[in-house]
Amino acid sequence: MIVIIMGVAGSGKTTIGQKLAARLGWGFSDADEFHSDANKHKMASGIPLDDEDRRPWLQAMRAAIEARREQSHDWIFACSALKRRYRQMLGGDDESVFWVYLDGSEALLLERLALRGGHFFDPSLLRSQLQTLEQPGENEAIRVDIRPAPEQIVEAIVERLPLRETNR
Repeated sequence: MIVIIMGVAGSGKTTIGQKLAARLGWGFSDADEFHSDANKHKMASGIPLDDEDRRPWLQAMRAAIEARREQSHDWIFACSALKRRYRQMLGGDDESVFWVYLDGSEALLLERLALRGGHFFDPSLLRSQLQTLEQPGENEAIRVDIRPAPEQIVEAIVERLPLRETNR
């Protein structure tokens, strides 16, 4: 099974993804690992990425997803996946890919970004991400409120994923 934790910056994708992977004994990859240096530089400079910037990044992530699936590895990926077409590119019609959408208010997201240090993402880009975000429908992703503690969020996800009993 592949689970992709999605949401805008500050929603906790990496934290929740890592904790969920540890809880389930699965592997974890963060989308930032697949960004080019040029993309990271743009974001650090406060310049939003466009679809052309994102294409090779999404293609690299899709290749990693396919590799994990072909190796029968259960894996968690953290990725903003802001648009439906990005999610289609990453997951397609693959029934082994499940989406989890971390949802929170702009105020909470800004608060979290202000506290986050050592990351290349310029917090001023949050507004751009929120404007770009095409929120997934209920039939597209498990929607999870980001206000509870990370451990509670992870348990809420575990309860809603179609996991084998050995993973629970």
